[in-house]
Amino acid sequence: MFARLLAQSGLSLDRLRALVEVGACGSIVGAAEGDPARQSQYSRQLKELEQFFGAALVERHGKHVRLTSQGRELARISRFFLLGLSNFQRGCLAEGQTYRIGASATFISTFLLKVLAAPGITETGIRFKIEAVSDNDIERRLHELTLDFGVVTRDTLSRPLRTAVLGRSALRLWVPRKLYRSETQVRRALEKRTLPLALAVNELPPAALEHLQEGAIALACESFVEAQIALQEQVMAAIIPDFLKPAGGPGPFLQGRVPTLKSLPMQYCLAWNPRLLRLNPHAARRRDALISGLGAKLKTT
Repeated sequence: MFARLLAQSGLSLDRLRALVEVGACGSIVGAAEGDPARQSQYSRQLKELEQFFGAALVERHGKHVRLTSQGRELARISRFFLLGLSNFQRGCLAEGQTYRIGASATFISTFLLKVLAAPGITETGIRFKIEAVSDNDIERRLHELTLDFGVVTRDTLSRPLRTAVLGRSALRLWVPRKLYRSETQVRRALEKRTLPLALAVNELPPAALEHLQEGAIALACESFVEAQIALQEQVMAAIIPDFLKPAGGPGPFLQGRVPTLKSLPMQYCLAWNPRLLRLNPHAARRRDALISGLGAKLKTT
């Protein structure tokens, strides 16, 4: 069955690992971490793989390289294969497992850290690595299997990725009363594009951002948490989810009405790649624990 594949030299686990790492980093220099000897080794290994398969696997763009369509496919196959071997080895050696989880910075600080630190979520030998990642990067990295789980704000991802709804939260416009005393004044300021806004440009739904981007964005924030902190200074308004209500409640602040926000609730979903469960059946327990813990946390916040 594999006679033709094994009849010539040039294919090895080390060469396949080099392709996966270079593709993930986008450059030979990055994959080699600046080591000139390793850079030379990676360049040679990529050429040997191209000779073995008789296909161009990388395209060079200055100092960076980009995998070709055939390179991406071989990297995907190789990553799946190498992860399977790695999981098998850890099982044989009774070693622990690290699960990589991607989510927005706000979701991590508000929910994920609290759930992962709760009693019973972790077991001996189980570790978690958390990364602040955008929805698009989460989707891409779940396909690449460089993330095990991700929390996204949409429930439909490209196949074969799966999602489970964790909870929802409404978006609200909060305005300091030092700026405007009534909803009528806020509405007029919105219409005139004079309301100073702190917006979480990396976490707001695109549709909401498109509607508001012509307004007076006083501060472009990375996260809703940053927008909430800016709001507390009472010099600008902010759009944030319900679970980040400003301290002091309706006293120092009032809610402004933005019609488009009513149809744009924040929906949080846990996402994963079913291939992960085939590589590591134990991951199903981690998935179910995350769905249960995060879902409960969103309901009580």
